[in-house]
Amino acid sequence: MEQLDHLPGSMECVICHGPHDYRHDHKPVPTAGPGEVLLAVHSAGLCASDVACWKGAFGYWPGDGMPGFVQPPVVPGHEFVGTVVGLGEGAANKHGLALGDVAVSEQITPCWDCRFCNRGQYWMCQNTEIYGFRQHAQGAMADYMVFPANAINHKVPDTVSIDHAVFIEPLACAIHAVDRGNITEGDTVVVAGCGPIGLGMVAAARQANPGLLIASDLHPGRLELARACGADLTINPGEVDIIDEVRGLTEGYGCDVFLEASGHPSAVDQGLRMLRKLGTFVVFGVFKEKVTTEWSIIGDRKELDVLGAHLGPYTYPRAIEMIAAGALPLERIISHRLPFSEIDTALELTARGSDSIKVTLAPGL
Repeated sequence: MEQLDHLPGSMECVICHGPHDYRHDHKPVPTAGPGEVLLAVHSAGLCASDVACWKGAFGYWPGDGMPGFVQPPVVPGHEFVGTVVGLGEGAANKHGLALGDVAVSEQITPCWDCRFCNRGQYWMCQNTEIYGFRQHAQGAMADYMVFPANAINHKVPDTVSIDHAVFIEPLACAIHAVDRGNITEGDTVVVAGCGPIGLGMVAAARQANPGLLIASDLHPGRLELARACGADLTINPGEVDIIDEVRGLTEGYGCDVFLEASGHPSAVDQGLRMLRKLGTFVVFGVFKEKVTTEWSIIGDRKELDVLGAHLGPYTYPRAIEMIAAGALPLERIISHRLPFSEIDTALELTARGSDSIKVTLAPGL
């Protein structure tokens, strides 16, 4: 193993033991085995799935006969950036990395042997392991973490600030969702929810040259950021009837593409009613509860395309390019940088949303 000198024997970390049970702790520094990469974490971001897990949301923990996705005890954190400080045998050639490189790793570590992986659809791996949720893929809320041999890693160029590189993962997800929407030139596009993913969607959708790009959120500060990311128009659905507004802007037809990034049940019904006939609805938002709606709108009344979007497959290079080009005001989007000891505060800030955009944790603070 190739490794930088003077690595400590123990490290600070956060460990998830269960819903509302995230503990500031210490554990031994891991080592990189064959094909693996040891990373000194610079920062780790929190997202809606972290909040859903913390709150014990259905789908993350066992419930209603469903197996739980989380396997505690586990170090959380699936969006991150850091510096390579150790390389297991063969890892340098396998991943194109050297000691001292700034790097990120895609959220999922695929098995590369299931039906989906064999078809190039690795982000839907049947044997999925996502950093920070399973014991075999410990996450980034620690001083150090390991990229497994089957991980997909990317070197971050010098043109990207290491402080901004923590946003590569959420932006890659946003780009994938926008790709699913298949926006064509001149389309009217609505992005619901201007948190980190929604702001990334606005920036990515802007590059598709829509005719009108609308961002929706309840918080004025987030709407201001959406305009900075490229939105032509922002609407607060708490102040006006957004469905009437969008129909009025489209000669009564409705929008062509609706991108859901809020995770709020009301956005589902709004989006279905807001879309024109033969429109496209893309769901990326993380819902913490079950959603009911008038299902017949999709088929009988409008023949809509309703699509899901999961992770950020094949989009990390584009995310890196967009950040390098300054496509988003990341100095404003990355709103908080807290120590691991303040994990509860970080989760509360992220859950509340009104006082933060992207909350990150960092070692040594």
